[in-house]
Amino acid sequence: MKSMTAIQINSVEKSYKSLKALDGVSLSIAEGEFFGLLGPNGAGKTTLISTIAGLIRPDRGSVAIHGHDVITDFRAARSKLGVVPQELVFDPFFTVRETLRLQSGYFGLKNNDKWIDEVMGELDLTNKADVNLRALSGGMKRRVLVAQALVHKPPVIVLDEPTAGVDVELRQTLWKFIARLNREGHTVVLTTHYLEEAQAMCQRVAMLKAGQVVALDTMSALIRRISGSQLIVHLSGGDLPEGLRHLVSHDEHGNGSGNTYSLRVNDVTEVEPILARLREAGAVIDEMQLQQADLEDIFLQIMDKGSV
Repeated sequence: MKSMTAIQINSVEKSYKSLKALDGVSLSIAEGEFFGLLGPNGAGKTTLISTIAGLIRPDRGSVAIHGHDVITDFRAARSKLGVVPQELVFDPFFTVRETLRLQSGYFGLKNNDKWIDEVMGELDLTNKADVNLRALSGGMKRRVLVAQALVHKPPVIVLDEPTAGVDVELRQTLWKFIARLNREGHTVVLTTHYLEEAQAMCQRVAMLKAGQVVALDTMSALIRRISGSQLIVHLSGGDLPEGLRHLVSHDEHGNGSGNTYSLRVNDVTEVEPILARLREAGAVIDEMQLQQADLEDIFLQIMDKGSV
């Protein structure tokens, strides 16, 4: 069966006076993907998400959710989408259960209590079901936001900084539930500044800078193609020769037990010549490890260069 396109973004532009928030963004996200949308503050991520949600009209270009244009076919597009926003937005006059029932009503869903109970259970909200939202902690309010976004079982879920400022327990609870929904076929789009989360969860990544897509690839291909590795060596005797010091990305000086250095290498073939130079200099290698670059290394490299 041919994979359907969950989100289609075509040449989207959006300006605010002299600021170009989105500058010709085009992306195609497949049904069932776990997709990362990364970039520094001001890159255009939230503007793009607001455009996907139909909250912002682009100056040019178009966005469709499961084939439904977010402007001209808004109702159908919105019914396919669940968005967890950055901001804590809630009505202080309702309990958790009342809030989720009200949200169900927005999508014309009656008798949705079975799914509401399941969502609350997955997000550890069951014992707070009859508590007024104004009495909840910030972390609990964020759980309710997630539950609101999922209450109509949307096939496409957009998470905008979902774990910003929350505790480890909520992160683990949230990712366990979202991973389950993704396995069941839901498309997930994630923006986060926690790059280790993106690396662990996302299959494919787009990086935005100044409103443009500057990198787009699978996680594994991005890591392989863009950044080298680190050769970590611990010397129990001798020192690093001067001719290798330009490769040092990090060093830790021990207390009489030797020194540890991280040396940049672009390819595994560079490792043996480095070891030979160390031996020639009389350095004694106690431990060594070849460590592949992670998403943070790649992110910093791409943002510095501005393109792949």
